[in-house]
Amino acid sequence: MTLTEGLNPTQRDPYPTRSAKEPALLYRQDPVVYGGPDDGPIDAETLNAYGENGFLSVDRLLEPDEVELYRGELRRLSEDQKILSDERTITEPGSNEIRSIFEVHKISQVFAELVSNPRVVGRARQILGSDVYVHQSRVNFKPGFNGKDFYWHSDFETWHAEDGMPRMRAVSISIALTENFLHNGALMIMPGSHKSFVSCVGQTPDDHYKASLQQQEIGTPDPSSLSVLADKHGIEVFTGAAGSATMFDCNCMHGSNSNITPFPRSNIFVVFNSVENTCVEPYAASSRRPDFIAARDFTPVGG
Repeated sequence: MTLTEGLNPTQRDPYPTRSAKEPALLYRQDPVVYGGPDDGPIDAETLNAYGENGFLSVDRLLEPDEVELYRGELRRLSEDQKILSDERTITEPGSNEIRSIFEVHKISQVFAELVSNPRVVGRARQILGSDVYVHQSRVNFKPGFNGKDFYWHSDFETWHAEDGMPRMRAVSISIALTENFLHNGALMIMPGSHKSFVSCVGQTPDDHYKASLQQQEIGTPDPSSLSVLADKHGIEVFTGAAGSATMFDCNCMHGSNSNITPFPRSNIFVVFNSVENTCVEPYAASSRRPDFIAARDFTPVGG
C-alpha cells in the first residue's frame, strides 16, 4: 500500500481516498476496541464480538415510557416551523418530507440529556477507551411510502475526507423510536467490513454536503469493492422493538433500503469521537463542513 499526502499538512494520510483514478481496498491500521470489560457496561464477550463484527445490539436500551418521551419530542421538532426552516433540517429528495434534523442535542434539551445518559455515553467511552465528544447528532425520519434509501457507505470515509477525522476511533449509536422491521428500511451492515477501508474515486465538490445529505454519490464505494466485502462478510439486517439500539464502528459498511411500507422508521443517531482523535483539516475537501454536521467543539460529554 502506498500512502499519499492528504490536504492535512501535519501528517501523511493513513487512509487516502478521492485522490486516485481507481478504487482500492486498504487494511485498517487502527484498533477497533480501546477499552476493556472493566471500563463500562459492556461485558467481555460482547466487547470481543464488537471487535470482530464491528457492531453490537442492545435489545432494551430505553424503557417504554422513555420511548414515548422521545417520540413526543420528535413530533414537536417535526412541527416546529422555526426548526423546519433551519438549515439543520434536511428533506427527502423530491419532496418536503423530513429526512433528518441535525445537531438535535443542541436544539433539544430532551435529546441532550439522552446523549449524556451513562447508558449511552458510557458504552461509547468503553469502546473508545477515552472521554468522548459528539461529532454529530441527528434524528432520522424514514416516513412510510416516501422514506428514501441510504446507499452503502463507510461513515469514516466521509468524516476523514470532508471533516478531517484522523483515525478510526469513533462509534455511532442508532436508537430506534419505532419498530424496525425487515421491510421498512432497516439498517444493514456487512459484519467484519470495518477491517477494510474502501478508498473511493472522485474529487469532492465544493459544498458537497448540500447534495450528499439528501443523496450521496461522491464517497460511496464502487460495486466491485462492495461485492468483495459482501461475498466475504455477508449482510446482517437489524430488526427490533422501539427502544432497542445498535452501536457500530465508524468504518462499518452499512446502508438501508427505501421504505415503501406504511410503517415509518425513525431513530436517534449519535456519533461519539474520542477526544484523542479530534478533527483537523479535511483530507480530501477544500473546506470543512458546517459545525452542525461535523462539530468543532471537542468538549467531553457526560461530565
